[in-house]
Amino acid sequence: MSLFIIFLIFLALAFDFLNGFHDSANSIATIVSTRVLTPRQAVVWAAFFNFIAFLFLGLHVANTVGKGIVDAGVIDPNIILGTLVGACAWDVITWYLGLPTSSSHALIGGMVGAALVKAGPDALVARGIVKTVSFIFVSPMVGLALGLAIGVAVYWIFRKSTPGSVDHLFRRGQLVSAALYSLGHGGNDAQKTMGIIAVLLFSAGLLGDTFYVPFWVVISCQAAIALGTMFGGWRIVKTMGQKIAKLKPVDGFCAETGAAVTLFLSTLLGVPVSTTHTITGAIMGVGSLRRMSAVRWGVAGRIVWAWILTIPGAAVISAGTYWLATLLQ
Repeated sequence: MSLFIIFLIFLALAFDFLNGFHDSANSIATIVSTRVLTPRQAVVWAAFFNFIAFLFLGLHVANTVGKGIVDAGVIDPNIILGTLVGACAWDVITWYLGLPTSSSHALIGGMVGAALVKAGPDALVARGIVKTVSFIFVSPMVGLALGLAIGVAVYWIFRKSTPGSVDHLFRRGQLVSAALYSLGHGGNDAQKTMGIIAVLLFSAGLLGDTFYVPFWVVISCQAAIALGTMFGGWRIVKTMGQKIAKLKPVDGFCAETGAAVTLFLSTLLGVPVSTTHTITGAIMGVGSLRRMSAVRWGVAGRIVWAWILTIPGAAVISAGTYWLATLLQ
C-alpha cells in the first residue's frame, strides 16, 4: 500500500469526521432545542448510536457509492483526492454559513466532477446518479409527510391529556426517537465513506477481483463519524433547532421518528440519501401542524437553495482539484 493511498484513506476518514461534525445538528438539534438533554449529553448519546449503526443496517449504501455512481474501472487515486477535497471544502463553506446541506451529496458531487474531467459522461452510472438525485426531493418530502402524519396521530391520541403530562412523557420519548434517528444517520452517512475507501482499495488492486468493504474500513468509518458528532457543528444546530420552527418535546419526537423511518427504509434499499434533507423536511412537517406560519419559510428557502447547489458546487471544486493534481504529476 503506497503512502499516497494511506494519505487518501486518512483524508477519507477526515471527511467522515467532518460529516459527523457537520451533521451532528441533524441528530441533536431537536433534543437540544427542546432541552431534553444538554448539548454535551446529546452529542454523546448521538455518537454512541452513530457508532453501532452498522450492526443493524448492513452495508447496502456503501456498495452503491463504491460502484453505483461512477464506473469502478475509472477510479484512480486522483479521482478520490478530487472527490474528498471537493466534499470537505463544500462542508466547511456551508458550516461557516450555518447551512445544513448534505455531506452525502457533496461527496457524490465530488466524485462526479472528478470523473467527468478524467473520462467524460461515459464514466458515470446513470441509474445510481438518477436514484440519488431524485432523493434530494423525495427524502425531505417523505420526512415531511411522516413527521406530519405522526404528529397528527400523536396529537389526536393525547388530545385529552394535560400539556404537562404530554411534555413529561415525550421528554422521555425523545431519548428513543433521537437514538433511532442517530442509528439512521450513522447507518446511511458513514457508509458513503466506506464506499469511497473500498473503491480506492479495489482500484489499487488491494481487494482482489471482487469488490467488498473490509471490516476494518467499517469500524474506522463508524468511529470517525461518531467522533465528529461528539464535537458538534453548533452553527447548524442553531439553524435546525431554533430557526426553522420552535419545537416542544412532542414535536421533536414526531420529527425524529418520521426522519428515522425514512432513513431506515432508504438505507435498506441502498439509497445514499441526505440525513440533513430528511430531518429538515420532518421538522417543517411537524412545525406546520400547528400553523403554516410556525415554519420560518425564508430560512427554509435558503436551505433548499443550498441543497440544490451542493452537487454542482462540490463537483466544480473536485474537478479543479483533479485537474491540478494531474497537472502537477
